[in-house]
Amino acid sequence: MVKVMVYPPTSMILSDLVERMGHEALVISKEVRKKINTPGLDSPPLNITPEDTKRGLRYAAVDVPSGVRGRMALIGPMIEMADAAIMVQGGGCNLGCAGCERTNELAGFLLRTKKIPILEMRYPEDETEAKWFVRKIREFLEGLE
Repeated sequence: MVKVMVYPPTSMILSDLVERMGHEALVISKEVRKKINTPGLDSPPLNITPEDTKRGLRYAAVDVPSGVRGRMALIGPMIEMADAAIMVQGGGCNLGCAGCERTNELAGFLLRTKKIPILEMRYPEDETEAKWFVRKIREFLEGLE
């Protein structure tokens, strides 16, 4: 089983496809779920700990906007665990953690420098492109050890 990071974080359909192909999907929603369900933390959005801020500094400098550091506190460890990645560009969903372009650029840079297999694709705009999109992802996942 290969740990495949799915980015951007809003690609929930892709995480299901990764798991159907027998791999583990690394997605931010699972990390957020852990934080929300952890006893002892306040309900969202007050679910950050001092350790989270320190973890974010590992991936982004202190002068980087705090939102980027906060997002990287969740995304950075997933990048470290990833054996492969699927990155989708142009999804048009720019809300929540996917709405921060600086975080997206930093996450993409860190994934590319990790030297792992990465499938980078554009978000499909019609049914024909969607079928090609799923086929390419399945081929990529089948090719992983």
